[in-house]
Amino acid sequence: MSIFTGAGVAIVTPFKPNGEVNYEAFADQIELQIKGGTDAIIVCGTTGEASTLTHEEHLDVIEYCVKQVNGRIPVIAGTGSNCTETAVYLSKEAEKRGADGLLLVTPYYNKCTQKGLKEHYTIIAEAVKIPIILYNIPGRTGGVLIQPETVVELCRNVPNIVGVKDATGNLVGVARLMALAEGSVDLYSGNDELIVPILSLGGKGVISVLSNIAPAQTHDICEKFFAGDVEGSRKIQLDAMPVIDGLFCEVNPIPVKKAMNLMGLNAGPMRRPLTEMEEPNAKKLEAAMKDFGIL
Repeated sequence: MSIFTGAGVAIVTPFKPNGEVNYEAFADQIELQIKGGTDAIIVCGTTGEASTLTHEEHLDVIEYCVKQVNGRIPVIAGTGSNCTETAVYLSKEAEKRGADGLLLVTPYYNKCTQKGLKEHYTIIAEAVKIPIILYNIPGRTGGVLIQPETVVELCRNVPNIVGVKDATGNLVGVARLMALAEGSVDLYSGNDELIVPILSLGGKGVISVLSNIAPAQTHDICEKFFAGDVEGSRKIQLDAMPVIDGLFCEVNPIPVKKAMNLMGLNAGPMRRPLTEMEEPNAKKLEAAMKDFGIL
């Protein structure tokens, strides 16, 4: 029940100067991704600033993305919440609006136990029929970590929970997860700097910030690896490291929106409390993009 293999983009939500969603720019960015070979679009995640979208905006952005993509590649909707009932509502609505799958972040702020995580994810999964990817990102959830045993139990026992986006940065933990999983977990890297290492441990691909500005290169990291050209895959990964460093020198999505605006992709501003990128960091990012050949 894998949703996709390869490079999925954690796509930004472009805004107009007045803060409204810029759907014209969003359509252009979706088309750029598809043209660049992106294998899936992940909408309304961290990079899409879902935390500052109203529920109405959130669902409208998902619906617009689904219609613009029009079945060409899978659309995975971020519908997680620290409130189980809210996550159920968003997930059911995303399914109604045509999403092919869901990405569910670990509950934040109220910090549940592993027992709570199992119940939370199971309740959401039972409310929908489309496949679900868990999202393990303790750096944004008060340190709450879905333990490897919990991931495996959920993927084995809940039919439509199929995998995990791992943004822990802990390759030892990932290796333990995959050893326990024995093929039952679809693993996606949530860190652009670790695509090749994650693929080497059995990963299906990446959910990528980098792909917003380098869709072809991000796709090729995965495609070359799966084709057996590990050296070619590794070279792109390593060549991209200065850009990736720039994309995460301030909190995501501040740098990637700056990068997109430098490229004329009209990502617009962030919503508060996020602010514009500091000028020294912006200059380093710009230089790295030029060296990588995307600016």
